[in-house]
Amino acid sequence: MDENAPDSLIPYDEIVQEALRAVVGRVLGQVEASGGHLPGNHHFYITFKTHAPGVEIPAHLRERFPDEMTIVLQNKFWDLAVSDAGFTVGLSFNQMPSKLVIPFAAITAFVDPAVDFGLQFQASLPDAEPEPHEDAENDSPEAGPRAVPADDGSNVVTVDFGRKK
Repeated sequence: MDENAPDSLIPYDEIVQEALRAVVGRVLGQVEASGGHLPGNHHFYITFKTHAPGVEIPAHLRERFPDEMTIVLQNKFWDLAVSDAGFTVGLSFNQMPSKLVIPFAAITAFVDPAVDFGLQFQASLPDAEPEPHEDAENDSPEAGPRAVPADDGSNVVTVDFGRKK
């Protein structure tokens, strides 16, 4: 694109981000409608900003994950409820049941490794270097590296409209 292109008066980047986050809502809504059962081998890694407006997580998780957290919806989750604005879900962390409230606007990544599908979103918070944190370890008891999609990006959608600074 031309570096001298005028700034758009239409917020395309925001519109596209909102539409892609709606994909997450639709997928989670289908899981909710099925009684919380994931079809086949599908499972989800959902990364979100822990201090984004509307995020509600226990204090011990916010302390452990001060910037970003990734949860896994696979074997052990309950009470999934999806709304237009976000979702709530019950998960266990170190044998402690917890309820999480996550607005779609707080999500920065959604991955379904079973089909090598992923979405990455622009952070809606001011640019900041994420602090290192431990894996959430909230789902399966077996230890080992978490599944990640192939690095080729074949099914990962990333939208970045390169804002002028």
